This record gives sequence, structure tokens and C-alpha cells, in this order.
Amino acid sequence: MRVATVRLAGRERLAFVSEDHGHLVVPEDDGTQPRTVPELIQAGPDLWREAQRKAGEGHRIPISEAELLAPLPRPEKNLFALGLNYTDHGEEAYQKAGRPYRRPKHPVVFTKDRASVAGPHGPIALDYSLSHEFDWEVELAVVIGRHARKVAESEVFEHVFGYCVANDITARDLQTRHKQYYLSKSLAASCPLGPWITTADEVRDPHDLAITLTLNGEARQTSCTSQMVFGVARTIAEISRIVPLEPGDIILTGTPAGTGFAAQPPRYLKPGDSVECSIEGLGTLSNRIAASDL
Repeated sequence: MRVATVRLAGRERLAFVSEDHGHLVVPEDDGTQPRTVPELIQAGPDLWREAQRKAGEGHRIPISEAELLAPLPRPEKNLFALGLNYTDHGEEAYQKAGRPYRRPKHPVVFTKDRASVAGPHGPIALDYSLSHEFDWEVELAVVIGRHARKVAESEVFEHVFGYCVANDITARDLQTRHKQYYLSKSLAASCPLGPWITTADEVRDPHDLAITLTLNGEARQTSCTSQMVFGVARTIAEISRIVPLEPGDIILTGTPAGTGFAAQPPRYLKPGDSVECSIEGLGTLSNRIAASDL
């Protein structure tokens, strides 16, 4: 099952993605079923299964004509992310800093502001008065479906609702200046997410998915989620030991090598650039970079 958020008649509505990915199916609003993706996630596994049985019933809209939003447009819960979670990205980052690479012993976890979430296909307006070093980072995002507190690694996947694609756009100069991640990765509407959530039962192995990013049609990141230092189970188990995870929490799992700041010379996003982020079986984000007029 693939679930999306669409704006319909000025309202955000839950929609199911057709098997051919060509249409959205918006269920009838009869007052008995979830109307939004967060409501569906909160409803729990029994209703997920019922929703899956009814996924083909409702108003059909061609995706090409739909206003598709991030599946969780305004996350009500936590937005976590991992740093240096692909060995090759760690190597390029340490090489840039002139230091030998040291593989982390534990996940490097930080948070992002929830207002950083952006849609999967619209323009991304970046504030160039704050930074001129906006960098791209394609990432696998995990959406939590059930409360998770001190969860064993062997039980983690019972708590996962599904997966989607993210682009964790980062202001590298802010990251260097403030010596932490939060501010550089929390600019408003700078993190495209989507295009929908593919439920966990549809993903055979989240650690064996091709992951790519192109900039103006040129491949910049090409890898596989098998290259993650810490997989989904270890990451969720580690976080849940300290912070209880709730339905609707999102975890971005890190990016592979090929980022702009590590290029020679460095290359950063500029207005007019077209960025596409894809993960095998989960879909593609297609965004054009613009300059904010704020």
C-alpha cells in the first residue's frame, strides 16, 4: 500500500496510490474512516489492513493533475536524522576536513525542525541571504507506526509504518559556523519528502535499495542502502532506548557519497537547478531550486 497526501478543494486528504502509480484514489469522506495520513497512522495496524482492502475505492485523480504534498506535510512528532551513516560519505567528509576517517561506534543522531518538510514536486525556495552553500543529500526516511520504547532490534520492524524518500538539504556554511546540525538543516520548507509512504509490508528489504540523486540530469549520488553503517533496526533500537518513538515520527537514515561540498571544486545548489532523488520501489522527488523572496 502506498499512501499520499493531496490537496483537494483546499483541504489535505489521504489518498492511495494506484498500482500503476498513475492515479490517486481519495476515499469517500463518510466520517468513519481516516481522512489524513496522520489519522491513518494513528489508527493502528487493524485499520491499516482495512484501509488496504479498500484502497481501490473512491475518487480517482490522475497524479499528473493532483497537487501532491509531502505525505506528512506538518509532522506533529519528531523529525530525526543520522549523520555520517554511509562509510563513503564519512570518508569524503573526513577527507574534506583533512582528517583520517573513523567509523562511528554509535548512530550520530540529531533532530531537524518539523517546518523544514517540503513537498515532493514543488519548487524549493532557499534563503540565499542566509547561505550560499546549500547542498543535497538523498536519504531513506523511515516512518514510525507504533509506540516504541526500549525496543529490541529483533522487534523493530513491528513498529515501522513505512518508508519514503527525502532530500536533507543542508547549508554547509551554517553547519561549519555553528558546529552542529540543527540550524543548517532546519531552514523552512527545505527538506522534500515523499512522494508517498510505501508501507513496510511492500518493502522486501530496506537495506537493499538503489538510492540515487541527479542534478540537472547528471548523476551525483549513486549507491545502495546496504552501505549504511547502522541499519534501520539498530537505529530505531538505539533511539528508542532514550527517546520514546511515536506514530508519525520520521527518521532520515543518512546519505551516501557524492555531496556537493566534497566535490573538487565544491558545487552547491543555485536557483534554477533541477534535483531528482530516487529510491528503488519508493518513488522519486523532483524539485526545482528557487530563491526565497522573504
